[in-house]
Amino acid sequence: MPKASKVEPKADVGPVPPVKSHVDKAALDAAFEALRSFDYGSARAALLPIDDAAALAAADPIARKELESRLATALGGNLSKAAKGFLCRILARIGSADCVPALAALLADADVGVLARAALERIPDSAAGKALRDSVPALQGIRKVGVIQSLGARRDSESTPALAALLRDADAQIAGAAAAALGEIGTPESAAALRAFLPCAPQALHATAADAALVCADRLIEANRRSEARALLEAAVQCALPKHIAAAVQRRLAG
Repeated sequence: MPKASKVEPKADVGPVPPVKSHVDKAALDAAFEALRSFDYGSARAALLPIDDAAALAAADPIARKELESRLATALGGNLSKAAKGFLCRILARIGSADCVPALAALLADADVGVLARAALERIPDSAAGKALRDSVPALQGIRKVGVIQSLGARRDSESTPALAALLRDADAQIAGAAAAALGEIGTPESAAALRAFLPCAPQALHATAADAALVCADRLIEANRRSEARALLEAAVQCALPKHIAAAVQRRLAG
């Protein structure tokens, strides 16, 4: 008779907590009060009622608006980096145009600017894209690069003229980010900007520009804009490219 295999006992994980079906207003008020003193090292459990309210608000537009307003107001207060970061993450989940001004005001903030930008990147309303576009001229260095990347992630076609102008920026990181964003946007207009940039791109940006052209060509092919994709690839193949990028360009042209 074969030996019976040993069955591992199941771990005792305790009772499963019930799914909350309504917002505990007293607990929610206490959580917002806890935000005033919340910082790194604080007990995260004190803020769980806000998480719960955000989860429930997904199915209740009125509750969602009320919670969003409360979160945006709190974001403008005198809170720690940890507390504001928490608020940004919740707004990334439930935010609309109403919270965009509160998030946009933090884009240049050294502490939470990245999280505010990430929230705006995820909010689908066009107001979030406009806030990101409008912030670009005022930002510098890595913060400007980040916003440019977010515009690319959103495939924000309205930013194409501004991004095309940034291809000539003296900061190679900014110019490279602009090229990559134009590739992600993947419209005939962004392709035209990349096609004009490829022959005159600084040597340090050859690979970045060509990679952006590949991404843009793929986007155009997906949109059945094959002639624009081919024109962009033919411009790329004329440039001095790393072997792996040149091979990728040729494969697309052959296809």
